[in-house]
Amino acid sequence: MSVITSKLTRDQEKKICSMFGHAKLSLIFKASVHGYHSNNFHYKCSQQGPTLTVAYNNSGFIFGAYTSKDYARTGQNIIDEKAFLFSLDGREQNPEPYRVTSTGQYSFIDGATGPHFGSLVFLFNNVATIQSNPGNVFNFDPLKMHGNDLQLTEFEVYRVEECDALLTKPWRNVTWNAETKKGLMETIANWKSGVNSVDQARILLVGQVGAGKSSFFNAVSSVFKGHVTSQANTGTAGTSLTTQFRTYSVRGGPSKKALPIVLCDTMGLEEGLNAGLDIEDFTSILKGHVQDRYQFNPSMPIQEDAPGFRKSFTLKDKIHCVVYVIDTAKVKLLPARMVEKFAAFRRKTNQLGIPQLVLMTKVDEACRLVAEDLTNVYCSRTIEAMMRDVAAQLGVSMSAVIPVKNYSQELELDLHTDILLLNSVVQMLRVAESYFDDLFMDEEEKAD
Repeated sequence: MSVITSKLTRDQEKKICSMFGHAKLSLIFKASVHGYHSNNFHYKCSQQGPTLTVAYNNSGFIFGAYTSKDYARTGQNIIDEKAFLFSLDGREQNPEPYRVTSTGQYSFIDGATGPHFGSLVFLFNNVATIQSNPGNVFNFDPLKMHGNDLQLTEFEVYRVEECDALLTKPWRNVTWNAETKKGLMETIANWKSGVNSVDQARILLVGQVGAGKSSFFNAVSSVFKGHVTSQANTGTAGTSLTTQFRTYSVRGGPSKKALPIVLCDTMGLEEGLNAGLDIEDFTSILKGHVQDRYQFNPSMPIQEDAPGFRKSFTLKDKIHCVVYVIDTAKVKLLPARMVEKFAAFRRKTNQLGIPQLVLMTKVDEACRLVAEDLTNVYCSRTIEAMMRDVAAQLGVSMSAVIPVKNYSQELELDLHTDILLLNSVVQMLRVAESYFDDLFMDEEEKAD
């Protein structure tokens, strides 16, 4: 899947951000990708907190609106003293915000249309155009606002995030020291499934191309090896670099003994037909039919007579936990088709009674404060908001969402990165343990 990027240049973004003080813009909607329709806008932009609407036309104007309130389709007139309109037409100076014409005046109509600021209505009639009514709520010169050009060449919405927005108290408590790391490593090394026939929990990683599935295995392996390593193939490509089903045992310590966890890697999920991991192959993997190094064929799911198909399998061959891997910075840019794919995979996993988690990678790329200090991850309002977004989109609880940072460009290990990675593995093992507990309960019910 191609990366969805902002149309704003760095200089333009800097000028727009000057109206807020210290702020960061996070792209959550792009009409050329998501569609010029109010339903698509609300799907991506409702309940996002402060947002900035940015429109572009052929006359070279960049203009839009800001609101500090949520879009929620209440049908009400919303008063927002912080709301404003703006225009940027290539002038050297920073844009001046246009405020409401009178105190106590409503700022926008929270309806089912596109962003409706009275004087400017975006995505008017669900097409690439605006309706302009200067003097109604906001007063402006249409020549200076948009050059009387009402046709749009692009339309974007950004979430406006405070750069210094840290919570005073973390919502998850983590002790960031060497003793914590040592304890987590011992917990993982000493874990047991409680089933004599299963020595290792099999964890299946599923996610978009480039989300960081293979990198996660490399990062976890690096922690136990004591240095950064890259056994699994990683990189940047338009399609999945992983073309085989791979099972990786994590080994640690001087003896290089296999730890009680196997991380299973698959092809990345892709939007198109006959591209990426197929749900039938996914189901076969869950049931234990697919052997290590099976070569995926996107145009045809695995057949019973195919090399790599395991007809006879046991509990240790099945998947005991599914982990959906998502790039944190792209949570709100998930296309509708990708969300539908995740939903289909979750339904199948639920049918088979397999527990699930969500791994949010690249948290350092999604929040500047986390990039500066990884221990800010559970104090960052930005990361918390993105975790809530992904929990809502995938239909899981917040407790099932785990943020991590993989090793990508580093040459040496970092204590805080290690602790986040190890914490995620411990959660996977705990969730897998619940899978075996359910098996015991089922057997006891049959015995009764």
